[in-house]
Amino acid sequence: MYEKKPNIVKTPDLAKMQAVVINLRTIIYIAAGADPEEARKRYMSRFGCKKE
Repeated sequence: MYEKKPNIVKTPDLAKMQAVVINLRTIIYIAAGADPEEARKRYMSRFGCKKE
């Protein structure tokens, strides 16, 4: 029989990341030293968000 291997999932530590608010419902987390404006632009272009 085959041995079942446990799934090892490592989640990022949100305490070490910076929160960026996109809109009232959306918050993304980026690296602590990254530019929040650049992250907003990339998020908006990637998901095709519409301006409300």
